[in-house]
Amino acid sequence: MTDHLRDRYEIVELCTRMGWHLDHCQWDELVDLFTDEIRLDYTSLNGGEPVTLPRKDVIEKWRSNREGLAATQHLVSNQLVDVDGDTAEATAMFQATHLLPNEFGGPLWTLAGEYRYALLRTADGWRIKGLTMSIIWAEGNRNIRDLAVQAD
Repeated sequence: MTDHLRDRYEIVELCTRMGWHLDHCQWDELVDLFTDEIRLDYTSLNGGEPVTLPRKDVIEKWRSNREGLAATQHLVSNQLVDVDGDTAEATAMFQATHLLPNEFGGPLWTLAGEYRYALLRTADGWRIKGLTMSIIWAEGNRNIRDLAVQAD
């Protein structure tokens, strides 16, 4: 296997694991996917500005958002990878469905769009150092997010 194909395989696997571990509440496994600090850009969903946060803070925020829900499913596809030495950028289409049966509306909220991952090759392999989520469409009960946090 060429170095290029190996890098591509490792990066696609890494980005896929992010959604898998989120959906299965495997918080300890998420730690090894990221650099110590992560630049997050969720401005297409929440407005504001991108932020750079310690990895532990990002994972804890995701944990608090996820644990109040009955389930989530992150589907990631159409992955493209561009490697430049020890850095890389990957893009992928995503669909993220959130489930929370509730008395205030529908039980589902689905987001779909594009993830852009900034990656760094470390002594331990590729790690995600940045994540940008660009929403293309959304459907369902957005209030599920707030209800899930209140349920904790």
